[in-house]
Amino acid sequence: MPRAEVGTPKYVANKMKSKGLQRLRWYCQVCEKQCRDENGFKCHTASEAHLRQMLVVGEHAGKHISNFSGTFQSEFVSLLSRRFGTKRVRANQVYQEYIADKNHLHMNATRWVTLTEFVKHLGRSGIARVDETEKGWFIAWIDSSPKALAKAEASLKKDRATTSDEQRERMLIAEQIERAAAEVEASPADDSPPVEEGLKRDEGEKVVLSFSAKPTPVPAPSSAPTLGFKNPLKVGSNPLKANPLKRPNVFKSATAGGDMSKANEKKRSAPMTAAEMLIIEDQERKRRRMDRDSVV
Repeated sequence: MPRAEVGTPKYVANKMKSKGLQRLRWYCQVCEKQCRDENGFKCHTASEAHLRQMLVVGEHAGKHISNFSGTFQSEFVSLLSRRFGTKRVRANQVYQEYIADKNHLHMNATRWVTLTEFVKHLGRSGIARVDETEKGWFIAWIDSSPKALAKAEASLKKDRATTSDEQRERMLIAEQIERAAAEVEASPADDSPPVEEGLKRDEGEKVVLSFSAKPTPVPAPSSAPTLGFKNPLKVGSNPLKANPLKRPNVFKSATAGGDMSKANEKKRSAPMTAAEMLIIEDQERKRRRMDRDSVV
């Protein structure tokens, strides 16, 4: 059936029927023809003109699809950047404004079957920020032009310049605290100072308290030789019995010292306190000094 001539009532009626948006699946991008129903689209695909166009496209199908996809993406992103800028907006809203132009490139000619796949592609390519919500997919254009990058860098420098000294000091203190914590974690545990421990006793050892009289310490002899003289004014001393030429018996003092050591050994058999041990050591030291002086 031939087409209606321009200006005829049939031509005007066809134009009025095709006014506005129609079904995407009944549009032929190769022939750029929109059909009103499924029967019309079936008749168009069986027409000679459509078959000739399909033969031309079939020789380089991948190239044609790639060109259609690139054109669709560039026009869509251009509308997104001009109309909404970097604001977050619904993807379907942008698509509805894009297809409002009747002569736009239709999506069925691209490699994306649905709008969701196209939006995911924009997110993977870094062209826009994409997120999914209960209301649908939202996109926000990422301005990566040199002018926008320079503006963002200048804004960052301005923020750094306006940062107060107090904030800088806080940041510096926080960094020092983090660095100190990292050094403490990295240092070995052996560097920790030794812990002072008090007096300890073994398990099962009994603590014994002794209330016996402490032995009187032997007075240390004076450094100057006394030659056996005694103080005549001292009570209980007899100057007539004192013999200046008589020397003490070394063997007798040694025997007395041995008896004393035996008594000390008997005392040592019982547990002694620290004070008693110090007293006994002091007595032994004085006894050895007396024996050495008596031999001389």
